[in-house]
Amino acid sequence: MEQSSVQRLARVLRVMVIVVFACNLAALPIAPSLVYWYANQGELDYRLTIGNSALNLWLHGLSRVWKSSPYAFMLALFLVVCGVCTAVILWQGKRVLGTVLKGNPFVMDNAKSLKTAAVCCFLVSGAALLRLIWGLAAYGNILPLLSYNALFVPIFLMGGLLFMVMSALFRQAAQLKAENDLTI
Repeated sequence: MEQSSVQRLARVLRVMVIVVFACNLAALPIAPSLVYWYANQGELDYRLTIGNSALNLWLHGLSRVWKSSPYAFMLALFLVVCGVCTAVILWQGKRVLGTVLKGNPFVMDNAKSLKTAAVCCFLVSGAALLRLIWGLAAYGNILPLLSYNALFVPIFLMGGLLFMVMSALFRQAAQLKAENDLTI
């Protein structure tokens, strides 16, 4: 059967999503170690080498960042939360594109996947807002308002709202499709 242009596009997008998902999973465990390294001007502990397991890097880096400085700890925690939420969003996107490739996008699973992605967007927006408020309180000036955190709040809030709207649309389309399948 000939694939439609939408299915060809979905195939390309699915490959791209899988590649970005793999990069996200590769970077997530080493984020705290890299923050620790950055906070200490390049001083890297011998235990934080590529040969270590990802879990060891993550746990050791997070424990070292905790002792390093409050800024480094907040940055590492923020990056880990955002990385986990981004991984979930990408996985949900892969699931939705999989149903598009099968030629059956209007199913309840897609509505659930989009709702999960919306929740993750709201979590990233909330984490950015908390980090922004923490920065305003810790530094006592408005400079944190000029950081990327100030942009993450409305961008991911709008993304979450868009995912919620798309989830409702897919849910409605799935219900209509189910009703139409029952009629003769």
